[in-house]
Amino acid sequence: MFFRRLHLAFAILLLSAFALSAQTQKPADVWKDWETLSPDNEEFTVLMPKDRTAEETTFPYHKMELKARLYLATSSAGPVVAITSLSGIKSDPAQYTEFARFNSYVDAFKTFFPSKVRSKETPTKLTLVTSRQFRGYTSRSYKMVLGDLSGSVDTIVTRKRFYAIITLNTKKDEALDEKFLSSFELPERTNEPAKITASTDVDPNANTANGREAKNQQQNAGAEGETELPPTPNKENNTDAGGTNNQPQNPAPQPAQPGQKRAPVAGGMLNGRAIYLPLPEVPPGEATGVVLVQVLVDEQGSVVEAKAVSGPQHLQVAAVNAARLARFQPTLLAGEPVRVSGTLSYSFVRSN
Repeated sequence: MFFRRLHLAFAILLLSAFALSAQTQKPADVWKDWETLSPDNEEFTVLMPKDRTAEETTFPYHKMELKARLYLATSSAGPVVAITSLSGIKSDPAQYTEFARFNSYVDAFKTFFPSKVRSKETPTKLTLVTSRQFRGYTSRSYKMVLGDLSGSVDTIVTRKRFYAIITLNTKKDEALDEKFLSSFELPERTNEPAKITASTDVDPNANTANGREAKNQQQNAGAEGETELPPTPNKENNTDAGGTNNQPQNPAPQPAQPGQKRAPVAGGMLNGRAIYLPLPEVPPGEATGVVLVQVLVDEQGSVVEAKAVSGPQHLQVAAVNAARLARFQPTLLAGEPVRVSGTLSYSFVRSN
């Protein structure tokens, strides 16, 4: 009889321990009540816990002041789900590409969001995983590590705003990721008619010196009042082999035929010509070596293509991701902006 009671008590203890373990393995269960969130002045809808917080603020980013809204749900068990909404970088293709606008928003997100969850001193890593189309917009997915938290960040830029959809946790919870990330929705993107600016003084498309000057004046006038880009130059970088030549090595390429795009000019080593050259994320383990990345810079100074051509294999992804965020002053040839092909060098040095 005594042994039966002992066995029964032991079985009860095992069941209790199993139940407690199951609870700790599902930290998302701390949020029992969820509801659809569709805030005013936003474009999205998403499923979020009811006990979330909402914050609206502004913060400086280089020469700009961005508006930020944060919808955040956290818990002592570890999981974090959040939507960050940023605005302030205007959609103006005459000034910069959509690619450059996306890069600037991601950089601003890294400045704004981490301190809302952990202290400002907490190290943060954001690594690009993939890009895809979502409702007609370009979406990028990143892996994020924020102190003891890790997870994913999906980012999307619309004509008006930048959105980051974040899930972080102390342990992987696929059910939570699926429930939150898959619930985010945006209206389908619609194509807007192109804006046409008329001028009665000079035809800006005329093949004359006055015509080219008028075209440049119209472009400059259209940029007034727009948010400035590129951001303030970053003088701190880890590049050793940066050249100092400020002129393309191929100063006089053959003019493009009508209807054809001019071939890019050869710029050689471009480190010394960058006005924004972010540091690459250093991968764990041995991180010593030099990676050369072949890049193509468009007429606005944004990197539109990047490919590692030499260097340690395990360092190439970090170098390419950093190269895609680099920014240059537009290169002019006979008064016209041109594309430039060249190389960026990244030197990885192991820290003791």
